[in-house]
Amino acid sequence: MKNVVIVGGGAGGIELATFLGDKLGRKKQAKVTLVDRNATHLWKPLLHEIATGVMDDGTDSLSYRAHGKNHHFSFEQGSITRINREQKYVELAPVYGQEGDMLVVARRIPYDYLVIAIGSKSNDFNTKGVADNCIFLDSSDQALRFQQRMLELFLKFSENRVLDDIGEEEFKQKLVDESKVNIAIVGGGATGVELTAELYHATEDLSSYGYGKIDNSCLQVTLVEAGPRLLPALPENLSAAVLDELQEMGANVKLNTMITEAQPNTLITKDGEEIKADLIVWAAGVRTSTVTQQFDGLELNRINQLVVKDTLQTTVDDSIFAIGDCAALMQPNGKLVPPRAQAAHQMAKACAKNIFALFEQKPLKALKAFKYNDKGTLVSLSSFTALGSISNKFGKNPLTVQGKFAQFAYVSLYRMHQHALHGCIKIGLIILVDKLNHYLKPRLKLH
Repeated sequence: MKNVVIVGGGAGGIELATFLGDKLGRKKQAKVTLVDRNATHLWKPLLHEIATGVMDDGTDSLSYRAHGKNHHFSFEQGSITRINREQKYVELAPVYGQEGDMLVVARRIPYDYLVIAIGSKSNDFNTKGVADNCIFLDSSDQALRFQQRMLELFLKFSENRVLDDIGEEEFKQKLVDESKVNIAIVGGGATGVELTAELYHATEDLSSYGYGKIDNSCLQVTLVEAGPRLLPALPENLSAAVLDELQEMGANVKLNTMITEAQPNTLITKDGEEIKADLIVWAAGVRTSTVTQQFDGLELNRINQLVVKDTLQTTVDDSIFAIGDCAALMQPNGKLVPPRAQAAHQMAKACAKNIFALFEQKPLKALKAFKYNDKGTLVSLSSFTALGSISNKFGKNPLTVQGKFAQFAYVSLYRMHQHALHGCIKIGLIILVDKLNHYLKPRLKLH
């Protein structure tokens, strides 16, 4: 059997492993192997919900090993360190336990066809102090770290409120002046905007879980964006509507503000302004890991993405594909396919078809060219509202949606991903369980 290796278990990688496992692995036509540094999969667009406790990672994450058993692919845990194209293998770093002991030694995984789907990470643009003083939201571990710190801040705040109730007038005034939970978020894209809204939503719920008299007035979120508006992928009127919604919640939105340095609990702007915060999140820009520089001469762009042809094969090696955020594919309009979940979903389907064609021994020229179909952009502002623009089959201009229909469409994006992984019957059961958990479990995860 030939070996098909997929490195990266994000939205595109796990969907591709599922497709290939069901088609090739089930029939013993190929050994399909998925590689990821983590043991479980979580849809990355939902990390802001994990960070605020709205979603429970223990309930909503998916075990790669269990999913592989059900869909006829194997799983190897580890981080890729390099590729040897001549001998056709990928090398994985050792896996260490929580105590620092080595669990799995470094390994070489042979391949006949290789798919790189390692996704992207936040781009700090080499800004001084960001790596040491900011939290990123690139993984569930980072999201959980943020959540723990957020709960600690609100616990401290609620205890100060108790002191406020019994303290002297002078001490009371000091608390009034200083006692707010201050969170700064750098980046006015989808992650920054949605995290801001979820924080105000979570604050509304905390008082019912023993955190004292807490409401939106106890939280100050400062959202910093270097550009002239939020969410540049949206039409200007929707971008302005998002700005109004966030300001109505109480957020302090700073546009045209570039951060030049991050210090402990402080951001420094290009104009020399200091933005104080108890917790700082960096959600500005994306880039691919520098590990791609060890991929044996594959062509890269300036943010370390793998340059691919329209068949999703790398420009240097036809046996290596790249999909999702780590792939750089130029569209006819002169722009790269954007690093979005819908692009990864479409690329996974197209890549699967081309690999099927290779297994049917069709010539390379018979492989189909990938064409990105932009279905629009949707943004959820938690329980407050949702809005966005979706493609219009009957006209040139996209349709603007807002409110409950937009919220339904936003949730449907995740359901489509789950459907690709589990099929119709299981996705129906998952939705039913989610509805039951809505009534059985707390609204927020508090541990």
